[in-house]
Amino acid sequence: MARNTNKPAIGEGLLYFTVWSMALLVPILNSKMMSEEHIYLVNLFTAWSKLLPYILIFVINNSILVPHLLFKHRYVAYIMVTVVMLVAMFFSLEYYQNSIQRHSYAAGGELYIIHGRASFTDLAWHWNVLLGMFLLGVNCAIKYMFKSINDEQRMIALERQSLQVEMDYLKYQINPHFFMNTLNNIHALVDIDPEAAKDTVIELSKMMRYVLYDSESALIKVSNDIQFIENYINLMRIRYTDKVDVRLDVEEPLPMNAQIPPLLLIVFVENAFKHGVSYNKPSFVHINIRIAESRLYCEVRNSRHLQSPDKSGGVGLDNTKKRLRLLFNDDYSLRIDDKSELEYKVELSIPIKRC
Repeated sequence: MARNTNKPAIGEGLLYFTVWSMALLVPILNSKMMSEEHIYLVNLFTAWSKLLPYILIFVINNSILVPHLLFKHRYVAYIMVTVVMLVAMFFSLEYYQNSIQRHSYAAGGELYIIHGRASFTDLAWHWNVLLGMFLLGVNCAIKYMFKSINDEQRMIALERQSLQVEMDYLKYQINPHFFMNTLNNIHALVDIDPEAAKDTVIELSKMMRYVLYDSESALIKVSNDIQFIENYINLMRIRYTDKVDVRLDVEEPLPMNAQIPPLLLIVFVENAFKHGVSYNKPSFVHINIRIAESRLYCEVRNSRHLQSPDKSGGVGLDNTKKRLRLLFNDDYSLRIDDKSELEYKVELSIPIKRC
């Protein structure tokens, strides 16, 4: 992340280096355009000397004034300092140059430009001040542009760190009561059906292994994630009677190399069981998963019971929505249909990766 954050600073430095390199090359190109037989170094040094005040102004503004005044919202101080600096510098330089020229003329000497012409025309000090203001304005605009890019990258880095924290939290939020109830059911099965109890322990251990270890990867095979859902459903069947119609339809064949971020689908499945199953009334949870045109489509439907408050969603679903936005930007679709009084439906579409 630090490497990505430093990219704007590198790009900004490269831009300044390119611009000032081109400015230093202008006198050479100008001499060529004037068809001079030789490029006299005295003329180049004279032209470059006229650039030195602007380079000095740029360095002071870029490294001192903008970070310590402008970026800290001390706008009045910044304007006053820059105006005083520009006026003092260019007025002093013009006064100094005029003094040298007067002294040279009085002594019968010649101008310091002895061959050809300089590449930059001498300007009055007030025009140099205006040109310096333009330079500072461009410099500030570039600084703000790269600062905005840098701030945006920092926000993305912080969001991804927050996402990882939420992801870790989400792993252990797959309804802790589910694990407690499953252990209670296993305890009851030990006396009734020891073999079923053993199988349930194996299913539970597979789920715990997937949550704690396999899901550490950024991507997981779709088949592994579906197997996790199957294990979850098998354990949930122990808790409910045959009145609960549970279906998991996976359209075959699934590409063996298809991958998705882990623990995305289970949140919708868990919510379907949590909010869609009643011990007193017939209930259903229907899940359909398919892959088509490099996208995974998951539809989860569950019954609704109006006698209890509908709390569909919860923190897990909110975290999943944030996670979807950060993982896929706009390249996903999540549609939640809760208009029906008898059914709650979630439709998810996400892109898959190929390993």
